[in-house]
Parts: sequence; structure tokens; C-alpha cells
Amino acid sequence: MKRMVVFASGSGTNAENIIKYFQKTNLAEVTLVLSNKSDAKVLYRAEKLSVPSESFTKSEFIDSDKIITILRKESPDLIVLAGFLLKFPEFILKEFPNKVINIHPALLPKYGGKGMYGMHVHESVVKHKEPETGITIHYVNENYDEGAVIFQERFQLSENDTAASVASKIHELEYEYFPKVIEEILKKDK
Repeated sequence: MKRMVVFASGSGTNAENIIKYFQKTNLAEVTLVLSNKSDAKVLYRAEKLSVPSESFTKSEFIDSDKIITILRKESPDLIVLAGFLLKFPEFILKEFPNKVINIHPALLPKYGGKGMYGMHVHESVVKHKEPETGITIHYVNENYDEGAVIFQERFQLSENDTAASVASKIHELEYEYFPKVIEEILKKDK
């Protein structure tokens, strides 16, 4: 069975969705959830679903061997960033080439980069009167939101859309497509 490690910084709804999706398959399982916030709700969600979890500090992530040691031990087939806000260190990416993916709540390359996450993205999309937006699932490289695109799904915006309504539509797309795209990546990797 394939192994996944999920990184998340916040509430963890995408992480929970991915865990539940793969608990119904024989293809893969989430073996560990890691968060850079000790009070992140994702840790509680993981515990509730019987998935081990651990938190770490920013310096443990960037300036020490703590996370790479954990990842070596876990030996994941895929590392999934699901609402993880820290830039991934190059030394980890080099050890796990083409094994780290992320989901972004916009159609990259638009509305990506440092500081572009969550409501910041949706507010910008609405403010600029974009005709459409959506999600992008991509490989992670050394720059924010610049890795190769794996998948995009889009929807048309109406003049009545607000940042909150866009966020709701984005979440629906994330819940529907993120686990399926992960599944396809893992199937190709057999």
C-alpha cells in the first residue's frame, strides 16, 4: 500500500477529506499528518481518524534535520500539502523529487506567490473582476506556486460572487478533485 504524509497549517478540512477518501481504498493511506502549528485543528482531525500527527516549529522545519528525518522514516510515496503555508525547503524537495504536491485556490499562474492563500486569493479574484477562477494542483518546487501544473478545474464567476461565495465554490472543487488527482498520481507511480 502506498504511503502519504500530509502537511497542513490550519483547520485541515482537505486533509480530513483525503484521509477519509483513502481509508476506503486499498491503494494508499495517510500515515502521518504534520503541522507547523501546535494548535492547528488538523491535528485534532487526524487524531479523530486514528492517523498519527505531530507539530513542529518553523526553525525545526527550515534549520534542522527534524522533518527530513521523520520523512525518511515514513518513506512516503507522496507528500501532500493541504493548506500548508510555509515555503518547502529545497533540501527536502531534493530528497523527494516530484513527490511533493500542493493545491492552490486559484488558476495559477494568476494569484499565486507569497501571501496569496485563502481569502487573500478570493478577495483579489473578486476585486479584479476575473471571469473565472478555480483550483490548481501542482508539484512543489523551490518557489511559491511555481511548480509544474498537474491539474486545474475552473468555474465562471458571476457579478454577484463575493470572496465568501468564491471560497465556498473553491472548497467544493478541492474536496471533489484533490483526492482523485492524488489517486491518479499514485496509480501512475506503480
